[in-house]
Amino acid sequence: MPVPSPLGTDRLVLRRWRSQDREPFAALNADPEVMEHFPATMTRAESDALVDRIEAGFDEHGFGLWAVEIADTGQFIGFTGLSVPNFRAHFTPAVEIGWRLCRSSWGHGYASEAARRALDFAFDDAGLPEVVSFTSTTNLGSQAVMRRIGMAHDPADDFDHPRLAEGHPLRRHLLFRIRAAGRRVP
Repeated sequence: MPVPSPLGTDRLVLRRWRSQDREPFAALNADPEVMEHFPATMTRAESDALVDRIEAGFDEHGFGLWAVEIADTGQFIGFTGLSVPNFRAHFTPAVEIGWRLCRSSWGHGYASEAARRALDFAFDDAGLPEVVSFTSTTNLGSQAVMRRIGMAHDPADDFDHPRLAEGHPLRRHLLFRIRAAGRRVP
């Protein structure tokens, strides 16, 4: 599948990564508040390695975690998009939708707006039958985004993240799903 051109919404551009995105992305990944629901913050080297993996995912799958910028200003604010989880669970193999935005962009509806555009791509362009998303039980903000974009949660799908040790406070995760068939546009 060819990698798509930038995707747009009324206020945002979802695009491939640029070298100048690495510095603000590293700052975002080093912010303890942004990374509150992840096991740890990231160093610059870890953040850069993540960008490299994201870009490789575009080449492998034809989609990925797009860099997100505000259309009017060109300001990089984080990522939103699609990825393939690389761990085993009852719902894998799967395609996941995810997002991570800098604190200054919170509360403006950007995560939901960008995620809706990524779902449009997933179903209309990539032809995926289903997309999942998951987060720790404590991440109420991401759970709210999942609901706003039309994803459904069934407690029977919840799981212990295999990359987190027994007893880790973030180990329990909620799984949300949305299917192309019967999808409603929120």
